[in-house]
Amino acid sequence: MLDINLIRSEPDRAKEGIKNVGADPALIDTVLRLDVEWRGLVARTEELRAEHKRESTEVHRRRRSEREVVESGPEGKLDGLREMRGQIKDLEAQATTLRQELDELMLRLPNLPHPDAPVGRDESENVVRRIEGEEPEFDFKPKPHWELGEDLGIIDFKRGVKMSGSRFYVLFGLGARLQRALITWMLDLHTKEHGYTEAYPPYVVAEKCLVGTGNLPKFAENLYHDAEEDLWLIPTAEVPLTNLHREEKLSYEDLPKSYVAYTACFRREKMSAGADVRGIKRGHQFDKVELMKYATPENSDTELEGLLGNAEEVCRRLGLRYRIMEMCTGDLSFVACRKFDIEVWAPGCGEWLEVSSCSKMGDFQARRANIRYRTRLGKTRYVHTLNGSGLALPRTMIAVLENYQQADGSVLIPKVLRPYMDNLEKIERP
Repeated sequence: MLDINLIRSEPDRAKEGIKNVGADPALIDTVLRLDVEWRGLVARTEELRAEHKRESTEVHRRRRSEREVVESGPEGKLDGLREMRGQIKDLEAQATTLRQELDELMLRLPNLPHPDAPVGRDESENVVRRIEGEEPEFDFKPKPHWELGEDLGIIDFKRGVKMSGSRFYVLFGLGARLQRALITWMLDLHTKEHGYTEAYPPYVVAEKCLVGTGNLPKFAENLYHDAEEDLWLIPTAEVPLTNLHREEKLSYEDLPKSYVAYTACFRREKMSAGADVRGIKRGHQFDKVELMKYATPENSDTELEGLLGNAEEVCRRLGLRYRIMEMCTGDLSFVACRKFDIEVWAPGCGEWLEVSSCSKMGDFQARRANIRYRTRLGKTRYVHTLNGSGLALPRTMIAVLENYQQADGSVLIPKVLRPYMDNLEKIERP
């Protein structure tokens, strides 16, 4: 959520910011109008309350000291007080309605872009910051993972669809083992070498948690909802990890806090209708290792660099070719003020696949979830939140299968994963 004080004091900056991320700058004018009206109602209500208190005190004083009978007719003090109470009640109701309207609008405003984020209209204007690693060479035509997986008997699309419908699949044997190895190895890397604290959070959360991260109300159609219990399946571990400290006040010494979690993730993927969904790259259920940081405002840019480096290290150790894309303003997410995607090269698909989005949200999520900290000077401020995949499955597995495939249809297992697979060197046809 944006800071209402920023909108009041710098409306032109707010308009320019949301215009650059593709939102209507007229929304800022609406916010300002509602804010002025609401504050006017609150001020008038307070004035009437003070006047009512003065008049009521005077009536009771006169009745006690003089035993005076106060008239109850149209011009009497008591009738005047009753009328004033009715006015106050009406004003309070108007202010409540207006405040709800203002709050709902504020929840639909996107974050403002970071000053260093490149300005652009859409994904076509994202910036390739660098490419790391060598492109793999093959003396045969590399297969896409959906062919490799079926040939090796480790991915079954038909049974996934039979049980759950489109965009579901089943991993068998060494396919399931490879995914489990990737997850366990990544968790070990981030906890043992990168200093993250591992968490195992719930996969279902209350509505307020999704409001806190910015998934609700805007993206309700892309989420799975249990209406009876009013619980929501998480689209990513970012949601529970961000809400670990909701409604809390941390100390300066607590920061930065770094968490890592493996979870299943659930998305309806309505926004990807018409996209290429062959294979396992875009499913309704998938696994992901998520990195999450809480930082002070002055250190959050540095923490973003560290987060990105931690995610990159996974690609480097797997020996994958990857590139860093910085999102332009028109392709930033609803909550991010700055974002870098890590994309790995998949030679069988012939495309770059996003395996991580490393994002800085500033205090946007912290305001929604009320996560604050006390500075060294004792002042209370909102923390900055950051997150990124470290990495996301199954696209990381796609890259492993397609980059390590051999002419005979087998797939070599990256050396870093072999200790997690009983030192097996390759996956072969059964």
